[in-house]
Amino acid sequence: MGTADVMPGVSGGTIALITGIYERLVHSISKINFKFLKPLFKAQFKESWQIFRKEVDLELFIPLLMGIGIAVLTLSRLMSFLLANYVAFTYAFFAGLIIASTYIVYKEIDGFSVKYFSFGIVGFVFAFIFVGLNPIQANHTLPIIFFSGMLAICAMILPGISGAFILLLINQYEYMINALNSVSISEIITFILGALVGIISFSRLLDYLLQHHEHVTMSFLVGLMLGTLRLPYQKIAVTETNSIIVSAVLGLIAFGIVIIMEKKFRYIDY
Repeated sequence: MGTADVMPGVSGGTIALITGIYERLVHSISKINFKFLKPLFKAQFKESWQIFRKEVDLELFIPLLMGIGIAVLTLSRLMSFLLANYVAFTYAFFAGLIIASTYIVYKEIDGFSVKYFSFGIVGFVFAFIFVGLNPIQANHTLPIIFFSGMLAICAMILPGISGAFILLLINQYEYMINALNSVSISEIITFILGALVGIISFSRLLDYLLQHHEHVTMSFLVGLMLGTLRLPYQKIAVTETNSIIVSAVLGLIAFGIVIIMEKKFRYIDY
C-alpha cells in the first residue's frame, strides 16, 4: 500500500483490496472514536489501555503502518527517478495493476443490474473527468498541506482513486516528495495530522456504504478504476512504437502479479 500511495495513478486501497484486507481495514479505522483518551488524561492508564485495545486493531495496524512507512520513505526517491526517466513504462505497469484490480472488484458484484451499471457509469465519468483536470497552482503553506493530507488520504483508501494523483492536481506532490527526502519535520507532521483527520472521518462513511450498500459501492469503484485508466493511456500514447511493445509487456506482468496475489492472499483469514 505504501508503494502504491507514492505512485500517481495507483491507489493504496486497490492493493488492500487485492490482498483481502480492505473491508477489515475500513471497518477497523471507522471503529476508532478516541474514548481511550478520557481515562488517559485522568492518569487511568490501565483502563485507557483496555479501551484502546478494543478500539484499535493492533494486529492489523502495526505491521501495516510499518510497511507503509518503510515503503514511502524508501521508494519516494525511486518513484521520482522512474517518473522522470521512464514515464511510459512506469504508467504501463500502473495500468496493468489497475485493470487486474478492476476485474477483482467486479467479481465482488452480485450479478448484473441496471442499477449497478448506472453507478459504474457515474464512477467512470467522474474519474475520467477528474483525471483530465489541470493542476491547481496552490501554495505550500501549512494549512494547505493539512488540507492536502485530508484529501489525499480519502483518495488513498478508495480503490481506483490515487492519493498521489490528488496531490499532483493540487500542486503538492513534488513538494511533499521533496519534504520527505529532506525530512522537513513541520511539513511531514502537518500532512500526517491532516491525513489522520481525513481518514477517521471518511472511513465511517465508507464503512457504512460497504456494510449496507456493498454491491452499489463496488459498482461505483469499478467505474472509478476504469475511468482512471485515462491517465496511464495519456502517458503511454505519446511514446515511440518500440516503447509501446515494452509497455504492453510490463502491463501484462503487472496484471499477472495482481492475479497471483489475489489468488494467494484473497481468502486468507487475517
